[in-house]
Amino acid sequence: MAISQEFAPPFKLIAPYFIIGVIVYVFSVFFLFSFDITTISHLDSSVLSWIHFLLLGFVMMIIFGAMAQLVPVVLEVGHFAVELYYIIYPLLFIGTILMVGGFGFLPQLLPYGGVVVLISLMIFIFETFMTIKRVKKFNLVMTSVALANGFLFFGLIFGLIMALGYAGIVSVDISSFLKAHIYLVFVGYVGITIMGMSMVLIPMFWLSHSFSWKSVTYALWLISLGVVSISFSSIFDSIYLEYIGYILTLVALFLYFYQVFVIYKTRVRVENDIYLRSMVFSYITIFISLVMGVLYLFSESQTLLLAIGWLVIFGYITFIINGHLYKIVPFLVWFERFSPLVGKEEVPMLNDMLPNRSASLQFIFSASGVVLGFVSILIQNNELFHAGVSFLFMGSVFILKDLIYMIRFK
Repeated sequence: MAISQEFAPPFKLIAPYFIIGVIVYVFSVFFLFSFDITTISHLDSSVLSWIHFLLLGFVMMIIFGAMAQLVPVVLEVGHFAVELYYIIYPLLFIGTILMVGGFGFLPQLLPYGGVVVLISLMIFIFETFMTIKRVKKFNLVMTSVALANGFLFFGLIFGLIMALGYAGIVSVDISSFLKAHIYLVFVGYVGITIMGMSMVLIPMFWLSHSFSWKSVTYALWLISLGVVSISFSSIFDSIYLEYIGYILTLVALFLYFYQVFVIYKTRVRVENDIYLRSMVFSYITIFISLVMGVLYLFSESQTLLLAIGWLVIFGYITFIINGHLYKIVPFLVWFERFSPLVGKEEVPMLNDMLPNRSASLQFIFSASGVVLGFVSILIQNNELFHAGVSFLFMGSVFILKDLIYMIRFK
């Protein structure tokens, strides 16, 4: 996969996305102390408030920052209007706070927060599609970007309708749209974006080559069909379409998991760094989630569903994001701050910019928190859950400290 730094935007544009995202992650982990897992429900207003805070303020914020860098680099075209990224993150953050307040305290805030979030995401989608329009020939990664942003658009429409219904402005059956909204945004956008971008970043960081792309190609189209099937099942209230969507998604994720294993086996770079450990841990957790997902199809246990959600969010997505931050941020800082000095004076190596001891502590705390939280959910032990959250919180503090260290490295 061709990678070019010629079209990369300035780091000062991207840094706020990473900083805000990680700060939101720290606060979102801290808020977990208020949860009682023995009585919690995915429809509780506190849970809805928390999940939107985490997904919009952390996951989406980090992904948008990374996409601002990766889309033009991978596509080898300049941004259509890179300046738009200076207004996306303030709008996204403000809209997120309003939505959190709407779910948690004042439902009348939801439409306002929903509209602000919608505007920020529509700006992102518009800029991305206009950038893609400049590409003359599509490849797998470009296709994944286009599909992910298309699903994001429809997920936003469902979300806005539900926000208006939750606030009492329009009469709508929220439960009928909820599954489509979750699947379109969480699987259709976040899932496909991670799938597509990891096919660029993982081979690049592991120096993998000479492997087949067939598995991830099939996975991309199967997961897209799964998202479409789940969305239609919500609209037409069809249990058959719902289970077809689940099965297609599970098959797609198993294929993607196999593709990552193939890349791992063909890697040249073998050092046991924070990136490798984060990737291995994340894919172990997603594999366990897939196995449990198969069991859920037969049991529909809410405890099992909550445990799967915990592993996917904190074991897979969080470790994928944080692991890549340890690779992406030092490279971007080095490229902007030190590359002009090459040949003129001594410059640091990328490894010199990594706080290795602190990163290892972050990994230990975070991984311990994920495991303890997962076990506590399965056995419904609230004290063990809060112990896991304590470890997870310490890990979140370390990732924030490490991010600031890498950005300020001189």
